[in-house]
Order: sequence, then structure tokens, then C-alpha cells
Amino acid sequence: MQNAREVALADRNFVVHDLTPEDVSKGVAEGRYLLVDVREPNEVAAEAFPDAAVVALSVFDPKAIPDPQGKQVVFACRSGKRSVTASMMAQADGLAYDKHLAGGILGWKAVGLPTRSGG
Repeated sequence: MQNAREVALADRNFVVHDLTPEDVSKGVAEGRYLLVDVREPNEVAAEAFPDAAVVALSVFDPKAIPDPQGKQVVFACRSGKRSVTASMMAQADGLAYDKHLAGGILGWKAVGLPTRSGG
């Protein structure tokens, strides 16, 4: 299920679509989504998504996101706040990356999806 929210960054409006953990997990498995975790290295070291690129928000540069090779980029974090910020920053840089994992890794775990330790 996808909901959209309109958010403002520096007087510019961006649309960020909320994706459920189930939608993201399925999309990653099917090769439709590239999951980009924007949590900090210490958070990722403690617990990580099974298949995600990591680009920490504290040093976020949209150019550091791996080439999605035709996949849609979906941002993720702990609870779903930093991932919205990352999406807005990417859009401000001209990229059409308008999706995030609503609920973050907490929501992911709440529906029983797997994580891995040792990032």
C-alpha cells in the first residue's frame, strides 16, 4: 500500500511515498527496489536489513547512492523520519527518488521480516 505525503524542504515541496515493509521486502526480492539504509554505521553494525546499500544521512550525498540499474530507490532508517529527509534531499538534487519505508527497521521487524547482525 502506498500513501503519499507532501513535505517542504527549503521552501520547495516534494512528494514522498510511504511503502509498507511487506511491499519493500517483496520489491527487493523481485529486483524492483534498491533499498538504501540511511542510518548511522553504529546502528547498521548492531542490526541491518538483509539487502540494503548504506549511505548514512549524516554524510548524505545523493551521488553516493549506488546506481539503481533500473530499480526504484527506497530509503529506510530506524523509524521512517530520516528516510523522508533523504528522499527530499535526493529530490532537491534532481533525482526522482520519492519512496521510503514507512516505519523503518522497527516496522520491518514488527511484521516479522528478517534482519542481520553485524551490518
